[in-house]
Amino acid sequence: MTTLGVLVGNRGFFPAELCEQGRKTILAVLKEEGIQAVALTPKDTKYGSVESWSDAVRCADLFKANRDKIDGILVTLPNFGDERGIADALRLAGLSVPVLVHAFPDEPGRMGVEHRRDSFCGKMSACNNLKQYGIPFSLTSQHTMDPEAPAFRADLRRFAATCRVVRSMRGARFAQIGARPAAFVTVRYSEKLLERAGISVESIDLSEMFGRAGTFKDKDSAVLSKLDEIRDYVKVSKIPREALIRMAKFAVVLEQYVKEHSLAGTAIQCWTSMEEYFGVVPCTAMSMMSNALCPSACETDITGLVGMYAMVQASGKPSALADWNNNYAEDPDKCVFFHCSNFPQELFANKGVMDYNEILAGTLGRENAYGTITGRLAPTEFTYCRVSTDDMAGSIRAFVGEGELTKDPITTFGGHGVARIPRLQELLRYICEGGFEHHVAINPSRVAGAVEEAFTRYLGWDVYNHDRETQRAAVTGPRA
Repeated sequence: MTTLGVLVGNRGFFPAELCEQGRKTILAVLKEEGIQAVALTPKDTKYGSVESWSDAVRCADLFKANRDKIDGILVTLPNFGDERGIADALRLAGLSVPVLVHAFPDEPGRMGVEHRRDSFCGKMSACNNLKQYGIPFSLTSQHTMDPEAPAFRADLRRFAATCRVVRSMRGARFAQIGARPAAFVTVRYSEKLLERAGISVESIDLSEMFGRAGTFKDKDSAVLSKLDEIRDYVKVSKIPREALIRMAKFAVVLEQYVKEHSLAGTAIQCWTSMEEYFGVVPCTAMSMMSNALCPSACETDITGLVGMYAMVQASGKPSALADWNNNYAEDPDKCVFFHCSNFPQELFANKGVMDYNEILAGTLGRENAYGTITGRLAPTEFTYCRVSTDDMAGSIRAFVGEGELTKDPITTFGGHGVARIPRLQELLRYICEGGFEHHVAINPSRVAGAVEEAFTRYLGWDVYNHDRETQRAAVTGPRA
């Protein structure tokens, strides 16, 4: 659940009683949206609002006392508001969390002295002061908004998603399990740049994981319990028991390692060490982790994992890591997403089935390649995201956008689906010219805006939003 600190702005020259009703309305809307609130009460200050230095100190003290709970701050202006009091409160609190500035609308028939809000004007003053204080902030989709209206509720949900992404990224811990496959230089990344952003990477060699798995006997209770979980999770009728036991042992060890190190996700070497020296692919264990909202990425793609995790936090739904893999006939706005695969079950149209990796089986043998989860991605809207470290520039960059997984016919193996993305050819050109990786994180949601806001405004990353560029190009034409 998201928790917001709520700061109700007030200014003595304007009807203060508007703050009383405004505060009640905002808190009621937050409750209806499932968002917890930390706010001054009328016992703390007049109407529980902030209009002076002393009010700012009280508000800051309240926010600091709830530092571990507060994910973001909502500044709401039922009237003009005291812009300095707002900025002082946020500076004194020092939470470094996202801030959303909201203003109540005036009504044409209630513009007399006793009813006028002037929040329209006050919002500009509040934002001016926040800018002077160096406090980053977000804005609602319209300058003034009725807090009970659907449009504001949508803004609130998006802001809550941004808050979750920001909080989760700062202090996130991921694991790189195994070395980068020699051929996959595309997934190189900078641990140091991620660490500077608050993201830590724990590493462990595959040999250690295999060694730990080897300490378990086939009939150990943890192995048998995990075997039951696997059978409940995916259809395994074609799979030899010996391969299932190996998968169960690896899954037990993986789960233990995640818990031991408080990890938010994993990126695992597969190609081809796992198959040659352990005798299965790790896809099933990875799929189960991702489906449980602890994303797991292929080929030690840590920055791909970062994108997966960000969207999990924004949407509360599982992410997958896919290849931009094929064109779809001659449609320039469609392509095929594919992986062998470790896609989470929640993303399939029908429940995925366990099979063997057809690509690897040709050289390593089918008996060493069991464990993939195969099936068709369900038709749905989706968000895509790619995070990458730019070592030359010393920065983290990303691109985001939204599209649609379609019902277009396709016959292939592994996990797959047809995607439609407006102006896809321009996006592909951007990916190639920018040297981005061939993997992309996808999530069955519409959270590109929330993720972009988190990355750019609060984490300081360089983000290309393809949807925004598409809208701009529709008006002015494509970039030269």
